[in-house]
Amino acid sequence: MSKKKLVFSGVQPTGNLHLGNYLGALKNFVNLQKDNECIFCVVDLHAITVFQDPVELKNNILETVAAFVAAGLDHNKSIIFNQSSVSGHSELAWIFNCVARIGWLNRMTQFKDKAGKDKEKVSVGLYIYPNLMAADILLYKSSHVPVGADQKQHLELCRDIAQKFNNDFGVANFFPVPEPLISNTISRVMSLRDGLKKMSKSEESDFSRINLKDDADLIVQKIKKAKTDSASISDNLEDLNKRPEVLNLINIYAELSGISLQNALKEFAGKDFSHLKNKLAEILVATICPIGNKMKELLKDTKSLENILNKGSEKARKIAENTIKETKKIVGLF
Repeated sequence: MSKKKLVFSGVQPTGNLHLGNYLGALKNFVNLQKDNECIFCVVDLHAITVFQDPVELKNNILETVAAFVAAGLDHNKSIIFNQSSVSGHSELAWIFNCVARIGWLNRMTQFKDKAGKDKEKVSVGLYIYPNLMAADILLYKSSHVPVGADQKQHLELCRDIAQKFNNDFGVANFFPVPEPLISNTISRVMSLRDGLKKMSKSEESDFSRINLKDDADLIVQKIKKAKTDSASISDNLEDLNKRPEVLNLINIYAELSGISLQNALKEFAGKDFSHLKNKLAEILVATICPIGNKMKELLKDTKSLENILNKGSEKARKIAENTIKETKKIVGLF
């Protein structure tokens, strides 16, 4: 048995991936695969908790795989597949629907945020989404899961489900209680138009985000128009915390440069915003454009992307089938 961590993570195929997806997930995935066994899943079943255009969904799944590969994931080293191709995710999710408690799901703040005032009209899938997420993780008996701030509560629920299943059926440690992997990298990339909002493809203005397929000229243009303020750049972090747009730009620069936020502050303190924006645009073009160009190249040959998914699904299925077989036996199902 390998002593390496078994890491699982999933990305929704929402299409039009952006800088927030790269810094918040993809960049970290590439680092994780160096020393760990990794399973990276395109979670298409999670995507359909809200209505998706079928043609767009298929295209978005392939675009997500293209982003994985373009960012540096090696499909020969890590398992890359789409969730719906392995039936074990849905099977285990139903068993977990019968293990998890209504009170646990009622505490999920992300459901409340997404459902808003019309929660009676949202899909049941959106409500039980965390149980499917637990199934995603535990189907492979994953030991570790990289999580951001908005997913911590879901991982806590996954841990509760694992413990309750093990206790209910008297099978100590059958499902491991997965540990969170908290990245030291930037946790949230904010909108270029509003430093209090997370960068998102759903924001109306395309100038609120850097898309992975943006060309160099567009990236430069977007950074030049990024919102700042009239005060000079300070080297005082406490002062910067009161200026979210400025903090966001310097945070992005620090992350892409591989330096601390404090060192980035020292570099730009007392200088004009034009200096910061020029340097930031330069490093963004150098980092993002090669990824975008590679994605465009990969998307010209969708058969190769489908082959990556098919091979990954085959590997994932072998692991999943064993877990489902054992789980059914424990529960008393044929």
